[in-house]
Amino acid sequence: MTTRLKLIGGATFVFAIMALGIGQSKLQQQAVAAAAEGKKAPAFQVDPFWPKPLPNHWILGNVIGVAVDGRDHVYIVHRDQDDIFLDRREIGLKLGGSECCAPAPPVLEFDPEGNLVNAWGGPGEGYTWPASNHGIEVAPNGDIWIGGNGGGDSHMLVFNRDGKFLKQIGKPGQSVDSNSKEHFGRVAEIAIDPKANEAYIADGYTNKRVAVLDSKTGEFKRYWGAYGNKPEDGRVAYTPGEPLPKQFRGPVHCAEPSKDGLVYVCDRGADRIQVFKTDGTFVTEKQILPETLVQGSVWDIAFSKDPQQRYIYVADGQNHRVHILERDSLDILTTFGDGGRQPGLFFAVHSIATDSKGNIYTTETYDGRRLQKFVLQGEKPVNEKNRGAPWPENEL
Repeated sequence: MTTRLKLIGGATFVFAIMALGIGQSKLQQQAVAAAAEGKKAPAFQVDPFWPKPLPNHWILGNVIGVAVDGRDHVYIVHRDQDDIFLDRREIGLKLGGSECCAPAPPVLEFDPEGNLVNAWGGPGEGYTWPASNHGIEVAPNGDIWIGGNGGGDSHMLVFNRDGKFLKQIGKPGQSVDSNSKEHFGRVAEIAIDPKANEAYIADGYTNKRVAVLDSKTGEFKRYWGAYGNKPEDGRVAYTPGEPLPKQFRGPVHCAEPSKDGLVYVCDRGADRIQVFKTDGTFVTEKQILPETLVQGSVWDIAFSKDPQQRYIYVADGQNHRVHILERDSLDILTTFGDGGRQPGLFFAVHSIATDSKGNIYTTETYDGRRLQKFVLQGEKPVNEKNRGAPWPENEL
């Protein structure tokens, strides 16, 4: 490495450390303020034995989506392609070197006790399976929606609960067009509003918009970009401390409707949540650790299960944590997790969902490759900015 490259690399590292320190200081200030006001936040404890071991010597690749149905069955979608495993030289994976291991099928379903009850997915007749699985949602009738963020993934797929193909929405293999009503741009996530029968599409990795469909027919209804603007394609820059971009920087990584008629959108690359009315009217926005660079801080969100949905849980894959926000203010109350392999820690926490009891489920992509469950322990006073791994002796 040349002296110039060493200096550049050193300067980048110093800047990243300084930015992280600023972000941590701000987070600590918010936690101290919350404690001074006597605020409480949901508390969780990791269940290290959930889910139960997979059969057939199966293991997971990048776990890239999670959803919970009305029976509290948990669905995940992961990337089971051979190259995910073989490129990392994991001995024995379809190489004949040992009994273990083989990639599990792409879609796995677990019951509330953590038993695997179904597994299916992959290429089949009549549809184009995504080049790179990304995002999963369960409709009120039990249908499973799947997106994709690989090359040519300009469509979505819908299956029934047992993996029978039902329909393909959008045309595969299309180019970027954030104003198209015929196809999408590497869909990151899908969320369904059961009252309105509408599917909100975080569209996505190449497009820069939220799209809304009829969840029963797949008919295209409306779309919008950042601040409710007409979306424009092209590179969008983000620099901490400078004015925020007027378009989504992307990826547009989630679009979650709340019970009170709002839609919360993850603009991951700009470290922000934007809030809209369901017609695309902009309401407000808030950044989460705005000094976070590289892949950003806002990867996915889930709401608490109280009737008012008072809290938002934010999966922050770049900082390897889950933030607990007060929904009214979008302020961080506290945080749990940290980078690591042990239960309750994370490596690139990617997706998040809650069940009817308020428990949290998270998935990890890249080399994290797992699904974790965090059991709700009620609400407790906010005393610290980050409680680390929520173990029994250190629960949040």
